[in-house]
Amino acid sequence: MIVADTEASTTVVVVTWRGAAHIGACLDALSAQERKHRILVVDNASDDGTADVVAQHPSKPEVLRLERNTGYAGALAAALPRVRTRYMAWLNDDAAPAPDWLARMEHALDAEQNVAAASARLVDSAGRTQSVGVALTPLGYGRDLTRAVSTDVFGFCGGAAVVRTSSLRKVGGVPAEFFCYYEDTDTSWRLRLAGWRVVSVPQAVVVHAHGASTNIGSRDFHRWNERNRLLMLARCAPAGVAITELIRFAVITALLPFRTAPRTPNFRISLRLRVLGETLRMLPTALRARRSLAGVKAATRRRVWRTWVGR
Repeated sequence: MIVADTEASTTVVVVTWRGAAHIGACLDALSAQERKHRILVVDNASDDGTADVVAQHPSKPEVLRLERNTGYAGALAAALPRVRTRYMAWLNDDAAPAPDWLARMEHALDAEQNVAAASARLVDSAGRTQSVGVALTPLGYGRDLTRAVSTDVFGFCGGAAVVRTSSLRKVGGVPAEFFCYYEDTDTSWRLRLAGWRVVSVPQAVVVHAHGASTNIGSRDFHRWNERNRLLMLARCAPAGVAITELIRFAVITALLPFRTAPRTPNFRISLRLRVLGETLRMLPTALRARRSLAGVKAATRRRVWRTWVGR
């Protein structure tokens, strides 16, 4: 039985996979936080000595070691039942938060009860901003914002965010089937449909070695991005938008043999056919998740889409 922590407000969930080279720095940064917290490391069956690095760290975090690599989304979903604090932080193993990161994030959530998630400012080692939150594009892609025009943003960047645990559970938790990418944008969609706000906290700084655990630009990167965008739209967006984007993706794929296409992997026919096959196979689960939101919706899908995309 898991006993609630009466002192800490946040459980920081650090997801790792073969993170031996950088998870120590992440745990060091968490040890320096001004605000008391719990640490739960979810190890996605690492085989590079990550378990030894975590076990030897002075912070002695709780560890959930999975039998296989379930990706970022799967690991967060596995961690959620173990979270008994008011807030759940999502943190990449290649991220190092500033000492006041958690205090600033908790303050943003404590200050306004209708805020369900806070997005930090992720920067690279040179201090260049990677993300202060996520926007939606007219095609339904999630796009990292490097500057927020207001406190409110459509969604949070899952590399270093804090989410209200009760709100996350009410909207169905984390989509484990996504494996990697778009689990944050999908969650933001569902929180907004339930009437919650998402805010950017640019003063909460996290140094992030983006892509240290994944190969940015690889075939799998593009596969997960394209597939999960379509699944997210099926789960959350207005029906017309979801259907249009699925058809658009299929038509572009069909026309590729007759056009000069970019050389990036997401325009390779074999990858796109795999995306279409996986999307159609996973569509029944996505539609069940869509229907399950009926009882918690406070805003229509069209209203959220028009507010944040403008059409």
